[in-house]
Amino acid sequence: MRTRLLFNALLMLGVLACGLPIILCFAVTYAASVPPPRPAGDAVAIVYVEGPIITGDSEFSSEGVALSGTIVNHLHSVKTNESIKAVVLRVDSPGGSVIASREIYDAVMQVRASGKPVVASLGEIAASGGYYIVAGADVIYAHPATLTGSIGVISVFRSIEGLSEKIGVKFTVIKSGPHKDETFGYRDLTAEERAIWQTLINEVYEDFVSVVAHGRNLTPERVRQLGDGRVYTGRQAQAVGLVNDLGDLEDAVKTAASLAGMSGTPRRIEFRNKPGFFGSLASMFSPKRSVPALTDLFALEHTGRILYLYIAP
Repeated sequence: MRTRLLFNALLMLGVLACGLPIILCFAVTYAASVPPPRPAGDAVAIVYVEGPIITGDSEFSSEGVALSGTIVNHLHSVKTNESIKAVVLRVDSPGGSVIASREIYDAVMQVRASGKPVVASLGEIAASGGYYIVAGADVIYAHPATLTGSIGVISVFRSIEGLSEKIGVKFTVIKSGPHKDETFGYRDLTAEERAIWQTLINEVYEDFVSVVAHGRNLTPERVRQLGDGRVYTGRQAQAVGLVNDLGDLEDAVKTAASLAGMSGTPRRIEFRNKPGFFGSLASMFSPKRSVPALTDLFALEHTGRILYLYIAP
């Protein structure tokens, strides 16, 4: 009897010893998830857009990509929070989805329409869709070495037609129309299909031109001259009117506060995607990828789509 009681006691101690780290881990995670009390007073919001821009949102980690739904939600919170008087959009993105870029741009314009100034701060890269989303900001700051611009639209189609002929692979396709298989990649596009896609590209490009012309107070003709797909440094972009001034995030925050009529050092509220407990756990076992690497993966996964995307060499 005594032996059994001693065994049960030791077993209970073992369970507690093994479970304690897990309990502490969840306790620390919960404590970290509970935000500290916010000080009172007016504030400037900083909304981060980092990585390739894609549609969707996530309750968990979206580290390395800019999910349009999540960023739109951030901007909605900015618009409805009475203590936030201005917003800085901090962008480090090569662009991405046309639809996702438009969703973020529309949310930015809604913030401006609510009477709150929007100032953009461009990081290492804010090109194509990364520039599209800030084109309507009140003021755009860039670092002298920022890569920005890349005003344009691209679609990429892979084709293994030549390779399949060399290795003797044949495809049998049954389709309802002549163009139903044009994006599958087992054959080259026909001349007619190229013309169809060029029409699509031109239509989406004109929307880009319109957004930049309206936001930067330029004529559409001037935007088309600048918008041949090339990237500009921040200094070059300032010279041609694509950005207002050269400066960093601090300069953008000060300008946003000034436009909102705030005095002194403004309080900041940051909106940035951070991985939760399970996202942090997953990131421990997944490789870290840079923005260029993520962009390459994004481009490979989105062949046959219309994109606002700059791919670095």
